[in-house]
Amino acid sequence: MSTYEAAGVDIEAGERAVELMKDKVARSRRPEVVDDASGFAGLFDASALLRYKRPLLATSTDGVGTKVMLAQQYGKHDTIGVDLVGMVLDDLVVCGAEPLFMTDYIACGKVVPERIAEIVGGVAEGCRLAGAALVGGETAEHPGAMGADEYDLAGAGTGVVEADAMLGPDRVREGDVVLGLASSGVHSNGYSLVRHVIKQAGLSLDAEVPEFGRPLGEELLEPTRIYSLDCLELARTLEVHAYAHITGGGIEGNLSRSLPSHLDALLDRSSWTVPAVFGVLAGHGGIERQAMDRTFNLGVGMAAIVPAEVADAAIELLAARGLDSWVLGEVVAGTGQARYR
Repeated sequence: MSTYEAAGVDIEAGERAVELMKDKVARSRRPEVVDDASGFAGLFDASALLRYKRPLLATSTDGVGTKVMLAQQYGKHDTIGVDLVGMVLDDLVVCGAEPLFMTDYIACGKVVPERIAEIVGGVAEGCRLAGAALVGGETAEHPGAMGADEYDLAGAGTGVVEADAMLGPDRVREGDVVLGLASSGVHSNGYSLVRHVIKQAGLSLDAEVPEFGRPLGEELLEPTRIYSLDCLELARTLEVHAYAHITGGGIEGNLSRSLPSHLDALLDRSSWTVPAVFGVLAGHGGIERQAMDRTFNLGVGMAAIVPAEVADAAIELLAARGLDSWVLGEVVAGTGQARYR
């Protein structure tokens, strides 16, 4: 007799996963979240937007890419959800939007309740760090389409910004300063190249790497830094003209998106020390500098463009919040490109 269970879908395991993750999800709750007894939808009290004169809703969606394959290989699942939040909600803050809530989606070959709870727990922790609520999600079991230990995750987030406070290229002025905000490591971009290097060089994720003082797998699975609350506080306290989230495409590619067509960002490579993980990858993979520039954040996870007169105060504010930053470059006349001196 054919049943759903015989086809490889374990309904009871899915229900147990939901129970295991409840407490973790609750940690990301905001006052505006409204409970839906049916559980079919996440509810958020939109009357919270009445304090805005002209609220603009901002939305973003993303995944974690092939970093999930390293998490599966290394058997560490509790931080990959933080990576998801970084990729989704830190895109919202670029325009000055406050992240409000997020939903996630996990597809897997087999529901292992404890593993699913670890993944969702990471998403909830990331939401807490970003000041947003995890209001719902979905876990789908896809036997036959994915291996029993395989999974992928994606998410979508919503934020809000006052229309006349929106940040972006139109605010940037010649003479502004570009600040680099330190990354926590590789973050969640370039992992197809990372995995290629690991395979070609015959590296083990369990191997202790002297440059890191910990196993390679731990370094590569270091979760993405969440910048949302730091960037929002900086914009509330001091004048900020634009942000750039440094993801796929590297520093130059992403920073160029935050510049008007008549200005360039002239960057100084000597202004910071590139974290050791990038040197290790470049060395083992024989990766040329141009390819590293186009693929990785190289230690700069977010960039802020501010008036020169507030740069020192901005660096001090971020340092007080535990985030290293520095003057990465300056805005000069040009054609809308970020480039090195």
